[in-house]
Amino acid sequence: MGYQHFNLHSRNELSVLLNKGYSLRDITKVLGKSPSSISREVNNNKVNGVYVPDKAEYKAYFRRYRAKSQCMKINVNLWLENYIEEKLTLRWTPEQIAGRLKLENGDTAVISPKSIYNWLGTARGSGFVKYLPYKKPYRKKKKSKGKKEIIKNRVFIEDRPAFINNRSRLKDFEADVLGTTKQEATRLAGIADRQARYLAIKKAPRLKEAMTAYDAMLKSLDGLSATLDNGPENAHHEQLDIPVFFCHPYSSWEKGTIENSFQRLRRFIPKKSKLSNYTDEQLSAIVNLMNNTPRKCLGYKTPQEVFFNEPIQFTIPKIQSVGCCASG
Repeated sequence: MGYQHFNLHSRNELSVLLNKGYSLRDITKVLGKSPSSISREVNNNKVNGVYVPDKAEYKAYFRRYRAKSQCMKINVNLWLENYIEEKLTLRWTPEQIAGRLKLENGDTAVISPKSIYNWLGTARGSGFVKYLPYKKPYRKKKKSKGKKEIIKNRVFIEDRPAFINNRSRLKDFEADVLGTTKQEATRLAGIADRQARYLAIKKAPRLKEAMTAYDAMLKSLDGLSATLDNGPENAHHEQLDIPVFFCHPYSSWEKGTIENSFQRLRRFIPKKSKLSNYTDEQLSAIVNLMNNTPRKCLGYKTPQEVFFNEPIQFTIPKIQSVGCCASG
């Protein structure tokens, strides 16, 4: 049976069951709703810590009305609609549009990014979806395939030493796995030095063996620390013999060095490419090219030169000054 919103009748039943001391699990059997739906209903609509059906009904109604009126706000305001349409055609994102409007309105919000996304999902806004970076009016959450494994003994990055945060030491790495097609088991594990931006990659037969690949690369480069995300492949992080720190869930920007390195790697290995089409020699040549490309953030030195403290190789001959006129 499809999902149905709570109504006043179901809210009255829920209140009675809660007052009788029933657990959320027991209530699910009576109301035919999931425990998460019941928990969300109680947490979102209780008043002063108490769930009252009439008040819960009003809070839910007002929330839906406000969400709908925000989308209608664009339709009834021609100037606002024209402004949003113009900026979308300039490839502005809804976040940038909403933020700029707030700035121009004396730091008072005019419209929320979510409302713009909702408007893009309507008939009047659908024609502008093509200007979004991902060509989608909504950012749908991926459905969970199962219960997530909690990684034990994690140390989050707020407890990471300042000299790692400040990139003041070499051999502090960030690690991740490059995405590939679902049909392919092989994964490409990568590590990037936070200070030098030096990149190393290694094929792993499957995702679960990414940690083994990390371990081999970190040992070969004398890694002093590693920063990881919360992917299931990192559950066995304790097999690394160095301090390991974790980003917060859904916060990939907290390991921006490896994310940026993978983005650059995509120039050579486009999305949906099969790793089986790339030999180890080809992958090595790609990484060697990247590590020997000057980077602005390194003062136009290369990651290779910074990581291994190599001297700069000058290829331009010294230019001699030439006199403007010959002696008579």
